Amino acid sequence: MATREGNLQAPTRHPLNWQDASFYDQDDLFKELERVYDICHGCRRCVSLCNSFPTLFDLVDESDTFEVDGVAKKDYWKVVDHCYLCDLCYMTKCPYVPPHDWNVDFPHLMLRAKAVKFKQQGASTRDKILSSTDSVGKLASIPVVVNFVNAANKRTPLRKVLQNTLGVHAQAKVPEYYSNTLQKRIGNHHSVVKGEAGEATNGRVALFSTCYGNYNMPSLGEDLLAVFEHNDIEVTLASKTRCCGMPKLELGDLEAVHKAKDANIPILIDLLDQGFDIVAPIPSCVLMFKQELPLMFPDDKGVQRVKAAIFDPFEYLMLRNKEGKLKTDFKQPLGKVAYHVACHQRVQNIGLKTRDVLELVPDTEIVPIERCSGHDGTYAVKKEFHDVSMKIVKPVAKRVNDAGADYYASDCPMAGEQIALGLQAQDAAEQRTPTHPLKLLRTAYDI
Repeated sequence: MATREGNLQAPTRHPLNWQDASFYDQDDLFKELERVYDICHGCRRCVSLCNSFPTLFDLVDESDTFEVDGVAKKDYWKVVDHCYLCDLCYMTKCPYVPPHDWNVDFPHLMLRAKAVKFKQQGASTRDKILSSTDSVGKLASIPVVVNFVNAANKRTPLRKVLQNTLGVHAQAKVPEYYSNTLQKRIGNHHSVVKGEAGEATNGRVALFSTCYGNYNMPSLGEDLLAVFEHNDIEVTLASKTRCCGMPKLELGDLEAVHKAKDANIPILIDLLDQGFDIVAPIPSCVLMFKQELPLMFPDDKGVQRVKAAIFDPFEYLMLRNKEGKLKTDFKQPLGKVAYHVACHQRVQNIGLKTRDVLELVPDTEIVPIERCSGHDGTYAVKKEFHDVSMKIVKPVAKRVNDAGADYYASDCPMAGEQIALGLQAQDAAEQRTPTHPLKLLRTAYDI
């Protein structure tokens, strides 16, 4: 191994050779897990992040040798199960990421392990349901069904049944569903504004609604539409798209990710050919197109085109600001905002663009909180992981409380709900709810 400590070069990531048979060789996987676990054991910088690292270090410390070679191979999976691919270890802690000679990419090694496990065992009924966001959303949003689903999700006796039968924790926040989806609300919308192109933006945006934005929080897309059109950005909805594939990626079902890619990329390429840029309001979905799909399909020209043309909403608005095309006719100050920076937004390496845009509002102070909420979309709702997720969100909730802010917000709606649970855990009377940054910006514009 190299003797150099740490890495002074910009981190890079290697393509995933997931279609190669060697990727699924369990003996080879375990050999690499042992190598990386040993490096992590000797470093331990990541102990304050997710529960993968405390789990690993406890296994080592409780072994006969006090080294990784004393840990049973079957227990390697306990570390894998706690990784929800937030990427923070790679982005903020690990000094041995490539191009360092030790070539440690912990999240993608966990992804490989998840893929091997999925190929060998498949997935539980619960995990199949939680990761099938399109199918569940279509069913749960049926007018007759939606009221029952939403009511059942709020009733403790039924939630306890769900916990005992399906393994969804009774105290976990599960999303509400809407029969009046975003697709129904703005699917036929035609912007009256005609966007003016700048150096880095076309001023014309195709909104990739995401499953969550379509079925669970359609107001998110409406707020984006209002804010963008106020800034003379033409908006159309990218129709007939499917889930970005992130839930299946986190499950290790890479073939399902492949199918989602094949469904979405042609639709998005057609929109690019029409002169639209692409924006998605959920950080994980943007990251899927910016990072994960390009690494899974490095030779797919369509995937690479979408990678270069998809934006976080506030990234796009800040680019428009640099081009002198963002309006600052704000009518309402926001006061103090405790702002949780979503992990999958940080991984995009775009900087704190949400903070930068909101700070343009007069008499507004943004207090960033750069720490994981522990939600991950599915991790926090699972019976066996919910209590751990609440431990992870605890310091985030404390910082929100300590800020004494007028609002608290996260670009990830699920992280926002997790913080709300964390606040209630600290004070049962606490009923404040998160406000999405797009809603805050719309409030500031008074539109």
